[in-house]
Amino acid sequence: MTKAIQGFSKLSKAEKQTWLAENHLENPQAALRLMQSYMHGDDRVQRQHDEFTENTIANFYMPLGVAPNFLIDGVVHSIPMATEESSVVAAAAKAASFWLHRGGFKTQVISMTKVGHVHFSYSGHSSDLTTAFNEAKPALLASTDHITTNMRQRGGGILSIALIDKSDALKDYHQLAVQFKTADSMGANFINSCLEVMAQAWKMAVADHVATKQSTMEVIMSILSNHNPDCRVISEVTCPVTDLKDGEIQGEDFAQKFKQAVDIAEIEPFRAATHNKGIMNGIDAVVMATGNDFRAVEAGCHSHAAMGGQYSSLSHCSIIDGQFRFWIDIPLALGTVGGLTKLHPLVTLSHEVLNNPSAKQLMGIVATSGLAQNFAALRALTTTGIQQGHMKMHLKNILNQLGANEGEKQSLTRKFSKSTPHHADVKIALQSLRSLQQ
Repeated sequence: MTKAIQGFSKLSKAEKQTWLAENHLENPQAALRLMQSYMHGDDRVQRQHDEFTENTIANFYMPLGVAPNFLIDGVVHSIPMATEESSVVAAAAKAASFWLHRGGFKTQVISMTKVGHVHFSYSGHSSDLTTAFNEAKPALLASTDHITTNMRQRGGGILSIALIDKSDALKDYHQLAVQFKTADSMGANFINSCLEVMAQAWKMAVADHVATKQSTMEVIMSILSNHNPDCRVISEVTCPVTDLKDGEIQGEDFAQKFKQAVDIAEIEPFRAATHNKGIMNGIDAVVMATGNDFRAVEAGCHSHAAMGGQYSSLSHCSIIDGQFRFWIDIPLALGTVGGLTKLHPLVTLSHEVLNNPSAKQLMGIVATSGLAQNFAALRALTTTGIQQGHMKMHLKNILNQLGANEGEKQSLTRKFSKSTPHHADVKIALQSLRSLQQ
């Protein structure tokens, strides 16, 4: 059994690497060489990376690709995408090229409002609590002034506070629901700091108002929500149905089958989960490349997909009077300042590639990436099938797994250029090629 350790976080990085290698890995020396080979050559850059997380032992590289030719609101973008799946970047680029000469993508930010809550229990008369809240509201806002000053100067701050009684669902449970605008920052730390200060002010206000009443009040927690239905953006593409001609497939046939695929995802949760996963392939890759929190974005999008009571598609399609429309309407809490945006060199580069967008502009770009990914996937699914393109892109990974050299890779890439290769097929072909070379 692997031994436990006290004070691991206090060890130097070299000591952490050595302990891990000697206690968890079969070949400690090889493991040490591997970890050390993934360290950055520039000590300053490596120190930055070490401080991004805790107990750093190495860097875990993620490829940074670019999908060009995205015409978004009249501007052509090349979108950086951090992902290990080559077909994601290829599909996004293919969809971008398809729509480049069909009007491109149009976006609209509906709102940038984010929300957080002070969750608390209260047993007593609801009228007393309401009176306390109405009287305390100015003090609750004032309690956060030292935190919100800079944000207000940038056009953000606290937008509203509401008292919500949820005791019908959970005994004594109530909330202070607070809406925020965080300008160009994602705002998680700002929101949480405001809520924690406000919780203490609220606790004092309730205590002062109901001190002689038969009631109790206890703050349970203060935290932002990643469910932000009011922080929404729409990205869409439109064109005449006749412009959708795809090879030998007529535009009308393509549009109808494409819409049926979206309709299925809207009513069938089993399909919707995979459908939306494809959308998130495109979204997560750009979110990561720009130093944003893809886990928060995932949580927000999936909770949005279930708002109707059943998990459903994040994208939608209509055909009206010969006009095809395909769109996505999703919540995206993003930032272009703070976090890693000025710390991680490749995050900074990604923002520069995108012409240093505001948070509002980045919302449109990220939503567009998700829509493009979904369009490419549905286009493949309803025409040639998803595996043909995917397995061709995956061929490089298979050849690397099998240890093919450069000459063998070139030969087998040509061999499978017009077919859908699977691992077993590639393995047999590689063995055959090697036997001929002996």
